Amino acid sequence: MNRILEGKVAVVTGSGQGVGRAIAIGLAKEGAKVVTNNRKPGSTGKAFLTDEQEKALSQDRQEWFKKGLDMVSGDAETTAQAIRDMGGEAVAFFGDISDFNVAAELIQTAIDRFGRIDILVNVAGAFGFSPIEEMTEELFDRVTRVKPKGYFNTIRHAVPHMIRQKWGRIINCTSRAWLGDVIKHAEYCVANAGVVGLTKAVAIELRKYGITCNAFSPFARTRASYELDAYAYAGESPFVFEGPAGFKGMIDFTPDPEYVAPFICYLASDAAKDISGSVFSIAGNTIGLYSEPVISHNLVKFGKEPWKMEELLQQVPRGLLAGYRCPADHPFG
Repeated sequence: MNRILEGKVAVVTGSGQGVGRAIAIGLAKEGAKVVTNNRKPGSTGKAFLTDEQEKALSQDRQEWFKKGLDMVSGDAETTAQAIRDMGGEAVAFFGDISDFNVAAELIQTAIDRFGRIDILVNVAGAFGFSPIEEMTEELFDRVTRVKPKGYFNTIRHAVPHMIRQKWGRIINCTSRAWLGDVIKHAEYCVANAGVVGLTKAVAIELRKYGITCNAFSPFARTRASYELDAYAYAGESPFVFEGPAGFKGMIDFTPDPEYVAPFICYLASDAAKDISGSVFSIAGNTIGLYSEPVISHNLVKFGKEPWKMEELLQQVPRGLLAGYRCPADHPFG
C-alpha cells in the first residue's frame, strides 16, 4: 500500500514531545519529510507546576512524577532522530514561533532543506492556572503569544509558498477550552478560541487555492497530563467549583498521543481536499466533529422604534430565552 504523504514536506511546531512528536513521526511514516520544532534544545521542563507544589507530593508520588516526565520529554532533535532511525527524512529547528521572524526562519528551513512546504501542523502551546481576578498580564501574554499569535506567524510565512503550488494543508491544535472551561485558565480558553477563529478565517480565504485549514482538540497523555495529576495530588484544585480532588488519577485513563496521529495524516492528505474550516476532537480511537454555531432563537420587533425596556422585560423570557439553559451552569452542555 502506498504511503499517502509520499513526496510531501511537513513542518510540525511543538513536536519535541507529546502530541506534536507523535504527529511528526506519524507524518514521516506516511512518507512526508518533516521539519520538527520546539523552542530550545533539551526538555522544556515543567509547564506550570512549581517546585513548591512538587515538593508537597509524597516521596512515591514525586518519583512517579519524575519518571512520567522523563518518559514524555524530548526535543525537536530527538524527534527528528527517531524519524531518521526509522528511515525517514527530518531536520530539527529550534526557535519560538511567537517571534514573527523566527517563524519565518522555520518555514524557510523546510524550503532550504526539502524544496517546498506542503503541510503545516501547529501544536505548540503554553499553559497556566489563575483565577481571572488574580491573573497577571505576564501569564495572559505568555499563553496567547503562542496561540493564536504564533500560529498566525507560521501560517503567514507558509501560505505564500502554498498559494504558488496551489496545494496546502494547515492543521491547528486547539482544546475543548475554546468553549470555556471549568478550570481557572481563562487565558488558555482565549488562546484556543483564537485558534478556532483563525482556522475558520484562513479556511475561507484560502479555499480557492486548494489549501485547507482545520483544527483538532486532542485528549492524550502528555507532559501537561502528568502535571495536572501532580497538581491535584499536591492539594491544588484548578476547578471553579468545590468537589473531588480534580485531576487525581486522570493519567490512568488518558490515551497515548500516538492515537492522534492517524487522523491528522488523513487531514493532511489528498483524501481531505474538501474538508476545511472544521474543528475535530480526537480521544483515543474516538474522533468527533464539532457542530457549527447557529442562532437558535430570534426576537424581532417590527417597526422603526427601538425596543423599550418594558417590552424586553416581557418578551425576552418567553421568546428569545424560551427553554434557555445558562452555559455557565452547564459548561459541558
